[in-house]
Amino acid sequence: MTVNTILFDLDGTLIDTAPDLAYALNTLLEECDLPKKPYEQIKPLAAFGGKALIKFGFDCDEAHPQFTDRHQRVLEIYADNIDKHSSTFEGIDTCIAALKKQKMHWGIVTNKPENLTHLLLAKLNIKPDVVVCGDTLAFNKPHPAPLLYACAQLAVEPKRCLFVGDDKNDMLAGSNANIKTVAVTYGYGKVDKDWNYDYLINHPQEIMELL
Repeated sequence: MTVNTILFDLDGTLIDTAPDLAYALNTLLEECDLPKKPYEQIKPLAAFGGKALIKFGFDCDEAHPQFTDRHQRVLEIYADNIDKHSSTFEGIDTCIAALKKQKMHWGIVTNKPENLTHLLLAKLNIKPDVVVCGDTLAFNKPHPAPLLYACAQLAVEPKRCLFVGDDKNDMLAGSNANIKTVAVTYGYGKVDKDWNYDYLINHPQEIMELL
């Protein structure tokens, strides 16, 4: 495979952020004198952002009069505790070191907002070659634009990239951008064959095996 670039989704693929997102929601619920939610119920929502957390935690929709305030508050708590428990998944650091040793490009394409993404990467001292976030462009995944923008920033052809993700939208984005996709089973999404991924892995070390 003539690949020279690996692009990663962030939450649930590169970094295990669910513990801190769960902490933020449960802290807010405590502030509101409401019972905490079980971690295992929050974990699958980690890839969908603060609004999904509020909808689940308070059993309400965006029309609720307190929804915006609650959403802003959960993001504040999360930002203040963004590296409390979050860390790269086992094997990711070794994979990135191997990519660097082989002088390959690597980057992140996420739907997470820029402010939170760059804060998290700074806290964990992670330095990708390119980072494209949910509000970098007018479109986000599953639209191909973020992936194509990442390729353009690196001056690489999409056909020479792999995109690694844990959600169906990651696979759709890759397909839409003519980039081969790698679905991971260790993330937050329950992988299904209808994702139409090109490769399936159970551990980050298998990325290097694909190459």
